[in-house]
Amino acid sequence: MIAFVSGPVAALAPTTAVIEVGGIGMAVQCAPSTLSALRVGQDAKLATSLVVREDSLTLYGFADDDERQVFELLQTASGVGPRLAQAMLAVHSPDALRLAVSTGDEKALTAVPGIGKKGAQKLLLELKGRLGEPLGTSGHVGAQRVASGPAPWGEQLQAALIGLGYASREAEEAVAAVAPQAEAALADGVRPPVPQLLRAALQTLNRAR
Repeated sequence: MIAFVSGPVAALAPTTAVIEVGGIGMAVQCAPSTLSALRVGQDAKLATSLVVREDSLTLYGFADDDERQVFELLQTASGVGPRLAQAMLAVHSPDALRLAVSTGDEKALTAVPGIGKKGAQKLLLELKGRLGEPLGTSGHVGAQRVASGPAPWGEQLQAALIGLGYASREAEEAVAAVAPQAEAALADGVRPPVPQLLRAALQTLNRAR
C-alpha cells in the first residue's frame, strides 16, 4: 500500500495532481477541495489510497488520513466505488458525512451528484455505525485553506464542477450563482475560498434539479 506521496507538484488538472516522487511523476486522483490547495512547483504531501482493478491501478489522494479512512469505509457499502466515494468527500467533509449518517440525513447525501433519494436511504442503512461518530470539528481541512495561486477562483470552480460531471453550461450558471460570495471575500481583502464556494455551487445545482 502507498500510504502517502510527498514532493513538488509537477502538474494540475481538474481531477488530477501529478506529484514528483524520486524523479517519477505520480498521477493522483483528488477531489476539487484538495486540488485547490495545491500549487505547481510547491511541495505537497497527500495521504493516498491505491485502488486495484484488473485493467488499472489508480492512486487517490487526500488532504489527510481521516479523509482517506472515510474514503475507504464508504466503499464498504454496496454500489459505492472510488469515484462516488470521492464525490461524496468533494461535497461533504468527513465529519459532515459522519453526522449525516448518524442522523439519517437523506438530504445531505442527495446533494452528492449520482445519489438519489433511494440510493441515499440505502447508504444510510448500510453505513450506519461504520463511519463512527462525528469528531466535533466543522468543515473540510481543505476548506480552511484559502486559494493563493494565480488562477482565478471562477476558473478553478468551473473546472472542479466539470470534473464532477456537470456540463459546461451548468457549471457556468453555478459559478454565477456563488459570485456574490466570492466578491464579498474579495471585498474583505482575501482570496475566495474555492472549496467553500464549490459546496455552495453544488447546493445550487441540486436545488435546480
